[in-house]
Amino acid sequence: MPSMVNSVCTVTGPTIIDVHSQINSIQDRCAYSLFSTPSLQDFQVQGNFEDQRRKDVSFLGSVTLLVDGHDIHLEQGGRVQLDDSTLTLSSSSQLVHGVQLSKDQTGVTAKLSLSNLTISVFFDGDTAQIHLEGPSGSSVEGLCGNSSRSLSDLRLSEYSSTSCEMQYSEPADSTINCNSVTERCNLLKEAPFSSCNSDIDPEPYITACTDTLCKYPAVDGLDCQFLKAYARACSLHNHTLDGWTSKTGCSSEAFCQDRTCSDHEFCGEKTVDGDTRCFCRAIFASKYQANNSLGDPTVCMQNSASVTLVGCLLEDKGIDYSALHLKDPTCRGQVDELTHMVTFSFNSSNSCGTVVTVGFISSSLPSTSSQTSSSIFWDYTLTMQSFTDAGRKQAVESNTEVQLNQKIWVELKTDGLDGDMVVMVTDSCWATDQPSPDSTPRYDLIINGCANPADQTVQVEENGLGTANYFSFNMFQFTESSGEVYLHCKLHLCPKQNNCVPTCPAHRRRYARSKYEGEAFISMAWTH
Repeated sequence: MPSMVNSVCTVTGPTIIDVHSQINSIQDRCAYSLFSTPSLQDFQVQGNFEDQRRKDVSFLGSVTLLVDGHDIHLEQGGRVQLDDSTLTLSSSSQLVHGVQLSKDQTGVTAKLSLSNLTISVFFDGDTAQIHLEGPSGSSVEGLCGNSSRSLSDLRLSEYSSTSCEMQYSEPADSTINCNSVTERCNLLKEAPFSSCNSDIDPEPYITACTDTLCKYPAVDGLDCQFLKAYARACSLHNHTLDGWTSKTGCSSEAFCQDRTCSDHEFCGEKTVDGDTRCFCRAIFASKYQANNSLGDPTVCMQNSASVTLVGCLLEDKGIDYSALHLKDPTCRGQVDELTHMVTFSFNSSNSCGTVVTVGFISSSLPSTSSQTSSSIFWDYTLTMQSFTDAGRKQAVESNTEVQLNQKIWVELKTDGLDGDMVVMVTDSCWATDQPSPDSTPRYDLIINGCANPADQTVQVEENGLGTANYFSFNMFQFTESSGEVYLHCKLHLCPKQNNCVPTCPAHRRRYARSKYEGEAFISMAWTH
């Protein structure tokens, strides 16, 4: 009888502990080959790494079994997908393309049995363990084998996202006490773990634990993840480690079991008492945080428009999407159950109370090359956004507190205009306490392209110089009103070859309105 081997490869956090107890660490967010063997040509286990709360630390996010041209995805929360369909699993094994799949409260197990080799892949949403039982001569390739191949050779580019190799750096977390972390990780050399130390070397697990937790906060079950991984590896060698959970305050059950997050989210601790939710991944969230926004810009079509907000960003701010609505309280957002994105839509037949701006402006402009007139249609988007800083980086959001007499900057911006041919001129802006721009009382901020001389707080900048301009004023409130302030602006386009800058007390340049422009109108509202 050939000698048999009983080997375990553990992948937890960014670390791979191979079948020879050697460790490797993944620094990026790509897919890698964890296990393959020449005796099984159409079988491979791959690990998919993702960022979570920090951009510079990656974690094993999911495991994929490539079997006979099919993909079996083991994902966080215990979700299992076969190609594009979701499987419903239980503790009883279900045979899928020769693989026995089962699920219990600790995680999901995929088992493949051949005549002389058994491969068992376990995944609990954080840790994958590949258990091999077979002849000692069985060759193990991939990160789980003692491979001389480099990480880049084992990277599976065809299964990885673009730019997955990009490296990020972030400031160190000053709240982390590495000494206490090391003390926690060293529990693996104490009872009851020590009874297993002779069979499974605890040092690689301790190294994986300290390397991760000395630079990443011990949240989302991480303080137990590495201990749990070692305990399970021991159980595969018939060590029960009685009482390890009570000594460490850990549970053997899978963290975030049955909570499904989207691709740009991960499941984490909402509160210290164990409540969980889906959080935005750090890299995904950073592009929104850079603009201080909660979603994507409004998409305007010819007869409709929609704005999409990111569910996990709303939760970060403590905003319940179901409480949000457009001006018409019946127009509420629809949440996508897969992506958790919230979309608000309106169209010409149901405007949801919005004031729709002019989308098309027809202008007859003299052609600079031939000096003959030709009709040009400008298809552009006009946006109005308010900010609390002069650099216009801190946008006023639904939860921003704006104080009376606080300076506010309002930017009027177009997208789709040729700045070499036309500029935008803001003619007038005024405020009302009712949605209608024609209602009274009315308070003027900009008159004939210039700041209202009666209000010294108003400043108009870059008006008539380009395809965007902005102005600032001190926030006010109408007396004896509902507290709502509606801001309205009228503007027009002007051929750049004309002098389009309004003549104001601070300007000496002559301004003559062109007869060729079209007008546009836009409104926004504040509620105190």
